[in-house]
Amino acid sequence: RYLCDNGVSDRFVYRREGVKSHISLAFLNERNDACYQFYKDHAGVSLGGELPSFSKGDIVLFGSFFAVNPAIREVVGRLLRDAHDAGAALYYDVNFRAPHRADLPRVMGNIEENMRLSTIVRGSTEDFSLLYDMPSLLGPSAEQAVDRLYEERIKPLCPIFICTSGADSIYLRTPSLRENYPVAQIPTLSTVGAGDNFNAGFIYALSRLAEGNGCSPKHLLQSLALIGERGLESFISSGQLFAQDVCRQFGNSISPELAAELKR
Repeated sequence: RYLCDNGVSDRFVYRREGVKSHISLAFLNERNDACYQFYKDHAGVSLGGELPSFSKGDIVLFGSFFAVNPAIREVVGRLLRDAHDAGAALYYDVNFRAPHRADLPRVMGNIEENMRLSTIVRGSTEDFSLLYDMPSLLGPSAEQAVDRLYEERIKPLCPIFICTSGADSIYLRTPSLRENYPVAQIPTLSTVGAGDNFNAGFIYALSRLAEGNGCSPKHLLQSLALIGERGLESFISSGQLFAQDVCRQFGNSISPELAAELKR
């Protein structure tokens, strides 16, 4: 009902009887940052039903353990390859959490294939410190660590990279751009959903500009990254707007007030 009320079709939602729903518990610290505990019925994991087709006008957002889970990789991998071959823009939010650290040897190949298929890779310093054992990403030399991460790990697979670091900087790296953007310091109630809403704001701005210019989102992203124009900054600003809005409340999506403002 929530999806349909927000104009999102539930046509491709796959339901399976007799499987426990996944539960994610978020615990907030004194800064209202969250750490998570996941409860999942891994024995019942499967993915079936009708799959969508794609076109070059589409933007495909995917990520988290769902995007690398070996139990459903055959279907998810085929879905991503179909989207890539159709010319859709693939936005990969790595979102790899500490509870899955033990799964890394089994899923690293899937993570790298996801990056190779993607138009843009987005993740946090926490994600990549876990993936590549780079504690320097969480310290005072984070900027230099992000540069090394991009050159050695990300760029060979995907040229456009955004690395967030909570309330600290947002790092943008492309073959022609090296930019750091400050994060506005605001009072927060909860940071749950901040990353998801950053993605939503980025994609919102990207889709509007692509439509206004009569080009595909993938072509627009690749053009901006290649020629070094600062158009990507407007997408990041939109992402920050969405993320800041959700941090001011306990909801996990932007407020009705911001949604109404955007419609105007």
